[in-house]
Amino acid sequence: MAKRKGKKSAPGGGRIILRTGEALVEADEAWSAAEPEVVIGELDGPVGYAIANLIGDQTKGHSRVFAILNSDVQVRPATLMVSKVTVNSSRYTNILMGTVQAAIAHGVLDSVRAGDIPKKKANDLGIIVSVWLDPSIVEATYDPEVLFRTNREATAKAIHKAMHHEPSIDWLLEHQSKVTHYFHQLAVEGNLE
Repeated sequence: MAKRKGKKSAPGGGRIILRTGEALVEADEAWSAAEPEVVIGELDGPVGYAIANLIGDQTKGHSRVFAILNSDVQVRPATLMVSKVTVNSSRYTNILMGTVQAAIAHGVLDSVRAGDIPKKKANDLGIIVSVWLDPSIVEATYDPEVLFRTNREATAKAIHKAMHHEPSIDWLLEHQSKVTHYFHQLAVEGNLE
């Protein structure tokens, strides 16, 4: 079978149509948990179309914004943040669009620096990050440096996993019976709130 030009897998080269990944990084405090889910792909493919649709179809409580280092400094690849939680307080918004937004931007750049995202494709790719910020953050006395660190690390980890197809299907099949879903186990034990 002939190999199609431009269809080999990345990183390294070729088209990246659509990759997915997720990660969980947390410190001791519940509010520190960062659990991004990412979709990565070419801007002239399904991911690019999704970004254009999401940014142009804003929904109250689930605003879509680009990851930025600061106002007027958007990162590459273009990265769109979408909140998993309905945002309904200015404090939550300020934390999400401050510490978490900056952390995601740094995580994306860390991924380019590490080679998970090929630098030569930085202007051709788009990333959608579905962001988890624990709603308890609104009432918590939180450390913004801890929150920044967990979100930065989780973003880079999710991108790495997406770009390297991790976990592999072989790993999943081998470990299926050994991996227990945390919240399912809480329910089984009668400890789910």
